[in-house]
Amino acid sequence: MDKSTYEFSSELWRHPGEAGWCFVTLPEDIADDIDAAVGVRAGFGSIPVVVSVGATSWKTSLFPDSSSDSFVLPMKKAIREAQQLEVGETVSVQLRHDTDRAAQEKRSS
Repeated sequence: MDKSTYEFSSELWRHPGEAGWCFVTLPEDIADDIDAAVGVRAGFGSIPVVVSVGATSWKTSLFPDSSSDSFVLPMKKAIREAQQLEVGETVSVQLRHDTDRAAQEKRSS
C-alpha cells in the first residue's frame, strides 16, 4: 500500500460489553482497497495506520471485522474527548497505512 490517504465518514459505535471499546467501521470500498494493497498483516490481521480526526492525529491499527466484512478503527477515549465525539455521531476520518511501522513489525517478527 502506498502512502495514499483515505478519507471517509462513519458512525461511531460502542462494542457491547461492560467496558466496550468504541470504533468506526470503514466503508467497504476503502476496506477493499486497503486489503488489496497491504499484503502481509501484523498480529490478529491488523494493519498499522496513521489517523487524523479533526485536529487530533495518532498511530493505531485497523482490525478485520467479519461481521461487517470490513475493518474497524478503534477510537480511544482520549481521542473521543479531545474531539468531543459521542457514540452515534458521524466521524470524519483521514488515514494512511503506516508503512514505516509495518516494515519495523515485519523485521521484528
